[in-house]
Amino acid sequence: MYRQSEIVNDPSKTSLLGDEGTDMIINVGPQHPSTHGVLHLVITLNGEAVKKVEPHLGYIHRSIEKMCESLTFRQFIYVTSKMDYLSSHMNNHCCAMCVEKGLQIEIPPRAQVIRVLMDELTRLASHQLWWGALAMDVGALTPFFLAFREREMINDIMEETCGTRLTMNYMVPGGVMADLHPNFQKRVHAFIDHFKRKIDEYDELVTDNIIFQNRTKGIGYISKEDAISYGMSGPAARGSGVQCDIRKLYPYEVYDKVQFEEVIETAGDCFARYLVRMKEMKQSISIVEQLIDNIPEGDFQAKTKAVLKLPKGEYYSRVETARGEFGVYIVSEGGTTPYRIKFRSPGFSNLSALDHMTRGQKIGDMVAIMGTLDLVIPDIDR
Repeated sequence: MYRQSEIVNDPSKTSLLGDEGTDMIINVGPQHPSTHGVLHLVITLNGEAVKKVEPHLGYIHRSIEKMCESLTFRQFIYVTSKMDYLSSHMNNHCCAMCVEKGLQIEIPPRAQVIRVLMDELTRLASHQLWWGALAMDVGALTPFFLAFREREMINDIMEETCGTRLTMNYMVPGGVMADLHPNFQKRVHAFIDHFKRKIDEYDELVTDNIIFQNRTKGIGYISKEDAISYGMSGPAARGSGVQCDIRKLYPYEVYDKVQFEEVIETAGDCFARYLVRMKEMKQSISIVEQLIDNIPEGDFQAKTKAVLKLPKGEYYSRVETARGEFGVYIVSEGGTTPYRIKFRSPGFSNLSALDHMTRGQKIGDMVAIMGTLDLVIPDIDR
């Protein structure tokens, strides 16, 4: 990074100058505390005001879609755990549904409820990490530890049933890999009771904090029309009034049998996107409460062949992850591996709006804007 005076006085650095010779170009990342991943931003500043933000991607590109085309219809599902690793259950869920659509597999009711329970617990864990990280980004350290206190309880539940804490690999074509642990319902009830007592702490510490509100209200505004134009989805779009919750628009599994609200805010700023996720956590708790004591008896997995062959054709499924719409598009030639696979993940489209949202803002506000977009870089780089 060059200081403004150095740029203006040194002719050798004229390539960094703006039209009037007063701009400064700085690099944020690829490793940087405010990026939460390997993201490189080239930022053009005029004083403290942002004139342009250009993301440079691909630092952890692994060609996941091409890798999936060499894997079977059982194997490729678990590669998606490494994309948005905070929504791994939901990524796997979408892939399994796409395969099931091609094979016309009927999912047992018990498996459907287990899948939704795992999805909503994953959403809660993801939003808690986001809340703690956002608060830390704008200068509050304590919420980070409180968020991980609750998140660890969910991770313990996941570990007991799925065998791991982050990339669970639990969804399979036909249902789930294993039945629930005998302690599952008891531990989920304990978490719900604990979380409902603690959620007010979140509001007391952060939501109602005047410093936090000053850092987020009126910052990073994007209109409903622009959010749609950029293809934004998830809480980032719902903060601008866009109705885009896949669970409501295109219900899957048992989402059409539970009562919950699609959280919409219309202010379009950082605080609105923050409120959407805070209210979504309460909606997820409500969904879990409705299902946890009503898990049907029966099989947790439909009977399927050891080797799966999708009939020739094209198939698409989508789900609502913690960050927005995740879609899986498969082209099959009738063999044991996909001919082509394409993933539509929410992070890339949401990131594309960053330049629009930050122009004219202060460089310090860009951290809050990125935080309320809730970016997971492997999901973007895939």
